[in-house]
Amino acid sequence: MTVASHLQELRRKHEHLSTKVEQEQRSPGSDAMRIADLKKQKLKLKEEITRLSQA
Repeated sequence: MTVASHLQELRRKHEHLSTKVEQEQRSPGSDAMRIADLKKQKLKLKEEITRLSQA
């Protein structure tokens, strides 16, 4: 897997998590811990994207 394709896949996963966070926040009775976990996953992906982009 090339770095470019890996970055593309990471960006796709990041966007998917963004959508899931928005859906969770809009749903009544949403679980704050679940939202926090999704946001942590999203942040880790963003950090990895940034690290690979700068390499």
